[in-house]
Amino acid sequence: MNTKTRSSEAPRKGATRMADIPADVLADLNAGRRETATLAESLAIDFTALFGAAVPEAAGGLRFDPKDGVTKRMAAAGVGALEALGPDAVERLGAHPSDTVRGWACYALAAMPGLTLAERLERGRPLADDPHFGVREWAWLALRPHIAERIDDAVGLLTPWTGDASERVRRFASEATRPRGVWCGHIGILKEDPARGLAVLEPLRADPARYVQDSVANWLNDAAKTWPDWVRELCARWEAESPAPATRYIVRRALRSVGRE
Repeated sequence: MNTKTRSSEAPRKGATRMADIPADVLADLNAGRRETATLAESLAIDFTALFGAAVPEAAGGLRFDPKDGVTKRMAAAGVGALEALGPDAVERLGAHPSDTVRGWACYALAAMPGLTLAERLERGRPLADDPHFGVREWAWLALRPHIAERIDDAVGLLTPWTGDASERVRRFASEATRPRGVWCGHIGILKEDPARGLAVLEPLRADPARYVQDSVANWLNDAAKTWPDWVRELCARWEAESPAPATRYIVRRALRSVGRE
């Protein structure tokens, strides 16, 4: 199933509690026949069953402990798929109908040896632009350790992404470089010197997409926990240079924890 087909389908309203997921929907999710619609559905998936259906080449399959956190299981599935399928694992998993399996592609890419950061980001670009919200989150979460390890190179490589026609790609550039982020390790260099991320932030200061605006504001809110005055000064400059509604929205949310003083 290609991404155009997935994106043209009407959104399905899923269950908000695992106990409320219909048996036929859960069976389809475990077999990789449909995408999740909610976080509850994602957490309810039997990874052992789904891995067996999506990667039958894996000798003896792969078993997952439901007690492990979902991020740990996602990473293990990506590594297991890479071992079973080889270098083609990323594209193979990335074309799967299941958003969870496409998420495994993100972790297979992160685990693949011998790639430069530029190669890793380029191969991850379709995953960053995936129609499913979950895959887009796994894309930056999986690659973030590589990004953090070479943050200056990453900022240089991601700056052109801020001009992409897709708001999903633009948002990846901001979200993947957040100093603190969510459900992930911090980027110490940017906590100490947030100005090193300006090349990514400046082009997005009046981005028309709320999806991107929220990410930029959260980036600055992260930075404000360490350097509140720097964020205030930056926001004041942005408001002076870019008196647009999008910029005002970003500034308001960026300063939500520290105020303007």
